[in-house]
Amino acid sequence: MIVVTGAAGFIASCLVSRLNAANFNDIVVVDNFAVEKKLPNIRGKKLREYVDRLEFFDWLDQHHEQVEFVFHLGARTDTTEQDYAVLDLLNLNYSKQMWQACVRYQLPLVYASSAATYGDGTLGYSDNDALLPQLRPLNPYGESKNDFDNWAVQQTEKPYFWAGLKFFNVYGPNEYHKGRMASVIFHAFHQIRQYGNMTLFRSHNPNYIDGGQMRDFVYVKDVVEVCFFLLNHRTQSGIYNLGSGQARTFMDLTLNTFAALGATPDVRFRDTPEDIRDKYQYFTEADMSKLRSIGYELPFTSLEDGIRDYVQQYLLPDRFY
Repeated sequence: MIVVTGAAGFIASCLVSRLNAANFNDIVVVDNFAVEKKLPNIRGKKLREYVDRLEFFDWLDQHHEQVEFVFHLGARTDTTEQDYAVLDLLNLNYSKQMWQACVRYQLPLVYASSAATYGDGTLGYSDNDALLPQLRPLNPYGESKNDFDNWAVQQTEKPYFWAGLKFFNVYGPNEYHKGRMASVIFHAFHQIRQYGNMTLFRSHNPNYIDGGQMRDFVYVKDVVEVCFFLLNHRTQSGIYNLGSGQARTFMDLTLNTFAALGATPDVRFRDTPEDIRDKYQYFTEADMSKLRSIGYELPFTSLEDGIRDYVQQYLLPDRFY
């Protein structure tokens, strides 16, 4: 039996599909299932049981002997969230409970961290544990993820295998419920379809031209492939970056979305809002050498191929993964 938390969300629901594709159908999904807009993400999937996130630890006490692996991907993922109490509850303290339960019952654990922990990138994007105490995230969400990473590596009692995955800019199917927190590709698709153009944030950094801001965009299918690898690997615990390993510009992203739609490019710019301007990341790129060093060999999908697949196979036909 495999447990997946946040299972009605973006990445976790795609992971459930990947598990189903490999004939793993004995899956317990954990989430707040009262959020109806997320439910289509898991409709039609092969599952054993739905467990409310508030009831999960009681459930685990009763069923831990049947559990083989835990993917803890549930979290408050809004990077503009300013309520520290909410983030402490869902991202820090709930994750501590999950860790302690996996220690108690000796269950392997993979949990979601974030590239938001790297802040403005001054210290680079290495997933070396020694850098964790020095990282200065730019928002409370990033702080909550970094706080848990630091707590985890300091623990003397650990699950026999554990991995924290620092997700970079993930895009792909099943993010449809995320609203403004959905990927730029999702928003570009809808803006181009509706208006025939796409508006990007103007650069306020002299080192980057408008549209030249860079991110490590990683396709969600690659993310869940890494999760599947760790399900079978179960050695060499630690915190790992999970991006494509190659930064690309927002202009690249936008032009590829126009191309996938067969539309003529029309890119416009507006000022970055003042409330986020000082906390805006102009460059992120995952150092993927640590994950490669433990034996992960599959290539990562290029931005061109990922956008084409996402737009043509999922967004245009309105399909879920």
